[in-house]
Formats: sequence, C-alpha cells, structure tokens
Amino acid sequence: MTDVPSGSRRYLALWFPFLPTDRLRIRQPERFAARPDAPVACIEKVKGALRLAAVDARARSLGLEVGLALADARARVPDLIAFDRDEHADQDWLERIADGCGRYTPMVAIDPEDGLLLDIAGCAHLFGGEAGLATDIEARFQRLGMTLRHAFADTADAAHALARYQALPAADEAAAIRRLPVAALRLEPEATLGLQRAGLKTVGDVAARPMATIAARFGGEAVGALRRLLGEADSPIAPRRVPPPIMVERRFAEPIARTEYALAILKELAGEAGRALEERKCGGRRFEAVFFRTDGLTRTLGIETSQPTRDPKRVMRLFGDRVEGLSDPLDPGFGFDLIRLSVPLIEPLAATQLRLEGGTASEAAVAALVDRLSTRLGRGRVRRLAPCDTHIPEQAQLALPAVEADGPAEWPVFTPGEPPLRPIHLFDPPQPIEVIAEVPDGPPHRFRWRRGLHEVRRFEGPERIAAEWWRRKDGKGLTRDYYRVEDARGRRFWVFRHGLYEEKANPDWYIHGLFA
Repeated sequence: MTDVPSGSRRYLALWFPFLPTDRLRIRQPERFAARPDAPVACIEKVKGALRLAAVDARARSLGLEVGLALADARARVPDLIAFDRDEHADQDWLERIADGCGRYTPMVAIDPEDGLLLDIAGCAHLFGGEAGLATDIEARFQRLGMTLRHAFADTADAAHALARYQALPAADEAAAIRRLPVAALRLEPEATLGLQRAGLKTVGDVAARPMATIAARFGGEAVGALRRLLGEADSPIAPRRVPPPIMVERRFAEPIARTEYALAILKELAGEAGRALEERKCGGRRFEAVFFRTDGLTRTLGIETSQPTRDPKRVMRLFGDRVEGLSDPLDPGFGFDLIRLSVPLIEPLAATQLRLEGGTASEAAVAALVDRLSTRLGRGRVRRLAPCDTHIPEQAQLALPAVEADGPAEWPVFTPGEPPLRPIHLFDPPQPIEVIAEVPDGPPHRFRWRRGLHEVRRFEGPERIAAEWWRRKDGKGLTRDYYRVEDARGRRFWVFRHGLYEEKANPDWYIHGLFA
C-alpha cells in the first residue's frame, strides 16, 4: 500500500440498515422457504411489552417502524413474521463482515451498532479508485444478501452521516454535508429538538450561525460535532486490529476452490514473510493466515511459537497441524480470491552458532516440540512456570501458556551446596496447624497437623515477609514470619505465623510447604 501524505485521509462508511433481518435470511433460509416475500421483524421486550426492535425493507414499506408494539404491528400487517432479537448474534455477524472488509484495508472499525468505518487512504487505487472500490463492495454484499448504503468522505463523522442521512446526491461533498438534517450531528435528543425548534433544520443552517452562539445555547458538544462533520476537526477511527508489522498477500483473478492449492500459496507467503523478517533481523512469534472467500466471509488460522522464528518449514508444519485439528474443515465455498499472511508479533532474532555438544540444537528441538503440542492440544493446555516479581511465595510463579514470552522477572539463583530456602512443594492454600508450645515472636516448639503431633528439634528463621500494602485498598495487611523447622523424625516443614503480636492478639499458624 502506498504512503499517504500527513493529514490526507479518506474514509468509507458502510451502513447495513436491515442487518438483523438480513442476517436471519442468510443464516436461516429454511425459515423463509414457504413465504420468501413476507415482511420480517425482530422483537424485544420493553417495559413488559413486546415491541419491534428491527424491521426489514418489506415491513418498512408497509409502514412498520422500530418501537411499534407487536400487537399494533400485527393489526396492520397480519402476515408479519416476528423473531426474537439476538443482539449478540447481530454483533458477531457484524464482526464477521468487518473481517471480510479487511480485504480492502487493515484499518476497519466497528460503527455501532450496524455499520463499519474504513480508512481507505492509499488503498482505493488497488481497486481502480473509489468508484471501483464501491462497485466491488456493492457486488459482494449483494451476492451475500445484505442491504448496504455507503458513502465516502474526508472525515469519519462525515462518511457516517452521509451514509445514513443523505437523501439525494449533491454537487460536491461539502454541499451534501450541509444539506444533511441536524440529526446527523448525533447530539442528545433534547439538543436536536432544540435546534429544530430554533428553525435550524440542516447542518448548513447550524454552520451559518456564529460558533459562540451555538456553544452558548447548545453546548460545546454541538460545536465539536459540527466541526468534525465539516472537516474542521479530525475524527480518526479506532481500528479493531492494529496493522501488523509484516503482511504479505496474494490476490487471484479467478477464485481458487481447492484447499490444497490454498495451502501451497500459504507456503509461498511464508517464504516471503521469512525473507522480510530476515531483512529486519527479526523472527515471528505469532502468525495469522486469513482466507478471504468470494461471498465476503473469511476464515482465520493463527499459530504461536515459543521462540521467534522465520523458518517457513517450521511455520507451515504448525499450520498443517492446525488444519488437521480443525473441527470445521477449511471450506473454500465458491472459492478464495485473497490469501493473506500477517506477522503481528515479531522479536529480534540474531544468527546462532550450533555448538558441537548440541546445546542450541537441543533448545530449538524443545521449542519446536512445545509449539507443535500447543498447536495440536490448544494454547492453554501446555503450560510452564514463569517467575513473578513478588515476595509473596504463592504468587512468585505463574502458570502460563508455554508459547508466551518470558516476563521481566528472573528465577532466584541459589548457592551450590546450600540447602534451599524455600520448598519445591507448596500447599495452596496454606494448611492451618495448631501450635501447642510457642515463644512470642519465635518458632513453635510443638504443633499438631493432620492429627499428628510434631516435636520441633531444629529451626531456622524467621524470614519476614510484609504484606504488599500498595496493592490493597485499605493499605494494610498482616506480616508473615516463616521458619524452616525439623521435627524429631527428621521431617522438614515450612511454617509461618500470620501476623505479629502487635498486629493481631492471637496470630494463626500455617504450614505452607514440605522440604524433600
């Protein structure tokens, strides 16, 4: 994609006015087989009454609107087909459409709750300009069965408003924006009604008044909305996904319908990505392949590696494992017309020299095994312990997916030949013990645990660990005094008193771990 001069942006707004009902017709065609032309509405309960939450084009042409009671709607249109509104399914459908629009630009944002905003700066020329881009989008959504309205503009707010409120085409973009109704400003209902009562029916009417007057009467939000709509203030979008540092793709004049050929193309893209990574002296930790179907839907496959890599064979071996483990096969439908491979996470990777004793090769083999097991069994099924920067023993390590990068903390280094300061086996949570004999601020001389009485012969400590007061809302916490104790039979325990005597009258004792 070409570079765009700073400040030169172009946006495309897509609006799906009948998204809930269009989704039902696409996903559940069998429910409309008997009455394909019947009006359709989605309903939801509002204050105990069923009301229309969405209608299709046919129902709207018959005078049905959102908010009308279902009983009134059936009285007007007896053959109305009503379904329960599923907002989660509608949002998921919009997300899938947004994934499909990634073929046009990586800068795609959701425009709640039934639209999308695309930053197309530097992308339109790939489709023959904005006219060619619009023609391609219209054809795809028509084949999918989605009703679409779209508009181009220099700002995201202007594109949004033109897609939803423009009734007739104007001579130019600026004139079209000024002809829009004041509802296009997206103000609070009271402010919009106030503008209309003041005789300001269009955006142009509001723009003709002094900004100070508008701000004094309708607030600063009205001025900000007007400036964004007129292009006097920037209104950038927040894309769903940050563009990856490396992205390679292959477009096809004729869609490919064989999965084997699609994977062969993916192998070529892995080689291209590997060369791009080599130029940067980096390796990828995460790879994502997206297969764009001609019907506008997509299929995404992602893999992760425990160490950075740019080896195409290793990447494709993991993708092969992922494809084999799919419960839903990689179905091309009517064919893939675009395959994209992106590397959203890269890390420095310098050339390594394999030692004769095989140290580096052994590490690479272990990393490859972790990658394959994580790909086949699931990201969270293969775990490893990672050190955490805390003195609280039970929080000093965290079980993470094995493919994740190491954290900033490091494992403590012990002096060779010295006994360990902390046991390997910890109880979670610590188990309470009954101390029979103790010395204030000292270790227990006798304690009972699991109905067994233990006489303490030796002890070491205390190791005092204060509470992490900066992480607590009350800023307080009890101090722990840990002791390594050995009973008369030679068994070694790690016990602690929870609280000092000035903090708590009768502190409790716990056993936290066992030494080998």
